[in-house]
Amino acid sequence: MKIAVIGTGYVGLVTGTCFAECGNEVFCIDKDERKIALLKSGGIPIYEPGLSELVKQNVAAGRLSFTTNLAEGIAPAQLIFIAVGTPQREDGAADLSTVFAVADQIGEQLNGPKIVVIKSTVPVGTNRAVAERIAAKAKFPVDVASNPEFLKEGAAIEDCQKPDRVVVGVRRDEVAKVLRELYAPFLRTERPFVVMSPESAEMTKYAANAMLATKISFINEMANLCERVGADINDVRKGIGHDQRIGFQFLFPGVGYGGSCFPKDIRALIYLAGQKDTPTRLMVSVDEVNEAQKKVLIQKIRGHYGSLLGGKTIAVWGLAFKPRTDDIREAPSLVLIDALLAEEVKIRVHDPEAMANVRAQYGDRLVYCDKPYGALEGADGLAIVTEWQQFRHPDFELMRRLMNEPTIFDGRNLYDAATVANSGFHYYSIGRATVHPQKR
Repeated sequence: MKIAVIGTGYVGLVTGTCFAECGNEVFCIDKDERKIALLKSGGIPIYEPGLSELVKQNVAAGRLSFTTNLAEGIAPAQLIFIAVGTPQREDGAADLSTVFAVADQIGEQLNGPKIVVIKSTVPVGTNRAVAERIAAKAKFPVDVASNPEFLKEGAAIEDCQKPDRVVVGVRRDEVAKVLRELYAPFLRTERPFVVMSPESAEMTKYAANAMLATKISFINEMANLCERVGADINDVRKGIGHDQRIGFQFLFPGVGYGGSCFPKDIRALIYLAGQKDTPTRLMVSVDEVNEAQKKVLIQKIRGHYGSLLGGKTIAVWGLAFKPRTDDIREAPSLVLIDALLAEEVKIRVHDPEAMANVRAQYGDRLVYCDKPYGALEGADGLAIVTEWQQFRHPDFELMRRLMNEPTIFDGRNLYDAATVANSGFHYYSIGRATVHPQKR
């Protein structure tokens, strides 16, 4: 098939590349000239494991091309995917201005009958609004389908090529048949292709993210209570996770969720519900719990140092909102950094991928270290915010020698508390008792 994908962010670039990998001819379109120039030169504007290699292979094979010219990109296409951003507005609603602008351009530039597929995360009713906008300008018949994405940053290629399910919202069976043919290579292991109305498809995306965010906020609230009552959240999560009705996925205590999806999608759902006079009390609580959880580490740090915190040096391991990405949008690390800077703390940071993005935001207010141990030199404490694999088995003896004071504030529960204490550290974690150095 001939496909156009408008938007070259995580969703658009990954989706377009995976479609090309299946033999389709794909034009990826973006108005950002620098981004398109970078892609044409062989660069990648985002970090996503495996994506760079896949892009290069498909460009070399002639199946994947990039352009800033929307008319050029959609002219040969049978399917046009809209994969542009829907950031959060100040009132919490999803900002659909780019989606609608693209819809208007499509309507003006259409050169024949097409199927337009909304891949962007959009509130219920957007499909119908987009269809009306395109129809008002187009001279040819257009079907508008909804096809929400369920990609996880850091595992987006795998999720695209081996999806749990594919959800499409259509108004005609013929459109569903075309999309089923497109996705057939990804569904060879009998993963379901679920057809529904566009409104249900739009709601499915929000409901999925709401459920996952709820599980995260739930386990974090339980972890905080465990600390108060002397229970261990790791034991508790095992006790409940083996219940098949609950499971273990997304039941990992920490310092809250971030990223480009959960925070804004939960708030967009809250806004949508408010517009329909149907309050979502649970979602409001999920968001409030998560925002409070992002402050847990700074509370532990303040509790440890008290009035002596100002002037201390804190190392931070992990800046991205999750491992295997360079995305720092809504990252818990930024909440911690802002709070530490306000206390006049010196901060030394390390992250395998997100350093450039953090430097662009904070400039020379932080010390950037290429190696994790380099961040520990002269530090009075270490805060772990992102659970990168390379942080899981450190040399505690070396760490203790590098640091002024052997203290770890572990926001991801990476270590066995007894092991850390036996290595001579004060060790604060989430939902577990604080332990202090054992006599050596």
